[in-house]
Parts: sequence; structure tokens; C-alpha cells
Amino acid sequence: MSEPEIVELDAIDCRLEQRPWRFAEENAEAIRAHWQKVIEAKPASFNGKILLLHRWQIMGRRFSGAYLMTDYASFLAWRDFGMPGEARWNCFAMAALEAADGAFLLGEMAEHTSNAGAIYFAAGTPDPSDLDGDIVNLAGSVTRELEEETGVTTADVEIASGWTAVFHGPRIALMKSVRSPLSSVELKDGIERFLAEDERPELERMHVVASSADIRADRMPAFQCAYLAHRLDT
Repeated sequence: MSEPEIVELDAIDCRLEQRPWRFAEENAEAIRAHWQKVIEAKPASFNGKILLLHRWQIMGRRFSGAYLMTDYASFLAWRDFGMPGEARWNCFAMAALEAADGAFLLGEMAEHTSNAGAIYFAAGTPDPSDLDGDIVNLAGSVTRELEEETGVTTADVEIASGWTAVFHGPRIALMKSVRSPLSSVELKDGIERFLAEDERPELERMHVVASSADIRADRMPAFQCAYLAHRLDT
């Protein structure tokens, strides 16, 4: 796979189109068998509806695209089978949480999650709760995931107007810069107090990335490492 590509954007316009997904229809039996293995390993896994990008384009500094709706079991099987079939993209928004001292805060996924031990910005695959009619509200997804995972609300941060898109194969990460007036130490402590109050938090602990030396390529996806290196360099 080629290196991640970073593109600065002014706006995003994505919508839901009601259409079938051939992969899910043609591989229903294999998907069911795969999902059975998933829930045996992670009993808390939930097969809800999610959105998967099926076409996109960039004109000027504007990203536009269309999602189809499927379920998590089909998405997970597609991902784990090597993303076969017609081109589709796992396109999601991430809250690039930055402290006042310029360090970034990322969370380590809890043991009960499907990506246990991985370190990410707050994010989630778009789902029906991100829909305003047929509009996929990715800005709303950013703030919702940030609050759910870390307790940080829109009142606690300054949210940038634009986006940074990171393209890496069938993954498109739409990064939204959110900046806190707190230092990285204060921000980390506050989030970890929030996590301690949750009986089953999605994140176990927070990690501070203040320089390129703090980037954990062994536990962070390549697209996120590329974004962090880009931001820390600039």
C-alpha cells in the first residue's frame, strides 16, 4: 500500500444514498460465520447499522461523497477479508484533540473493544445517528464521539473551521482540529478522571504525543501517524 496522502479541505458535503451493497449480498453466509467468531472473542460486540462510502470527489478544497448503509458484521468481514469487490471506502471523522502546549491527546482502546490496545483520536464509523435527513453530519460525528469517549464537550474546545483529509488505501480519515485551553497534563488528568467514572469506558487511558518521538507506529494506524508527523512538523 502506498504512503498516506494528506489534503487540506475547506468543506465536506456527504450524503446517504439508499442502495444495496453487492459484497454483503453475495457473501451473507461467510459474513455470518465471521461474525460468530467475532462475538465468541468479543461478546460485547454489537451488529448495528453503519455507513460506508461508495463514491467521492474533491473539487477545489471541497470533499463530496455518498454513503450506503450496511451493518457492522458485513463491514467487519469486508475489512478482515481484505476489502474485496467494488471500491468502497471506510471514511470517518476524527477529533484531533490538541492541548494548549501543542501536544496531542489520544486514547488507548479498552480490552473489550475490537481494537483493544490500539491508540486513536476519538472517532467512530458513521452511523444513522450522524444523519440529518440524507446529510451525513461528519462535524457532528466529531463532537459526539469526542464527548462520548473523553467527556470533552464543544464548550471545552475551539473547533477549526476546515478539515485535513488523510487518504490511505480504502481508508479516508477526515481530521477536525479541536484545541483545548488546558495544558496536556491538565487535559489528560481530566479525561482520565472521566474514564474512571465509567463502568465500561471505550478507552482505558490517554496518551500524550508532544513530538515525533511519541508517535507509536506499532499501535497507531499509518494514516494517523502521517497526520501527527505533519502537524508536529508544522
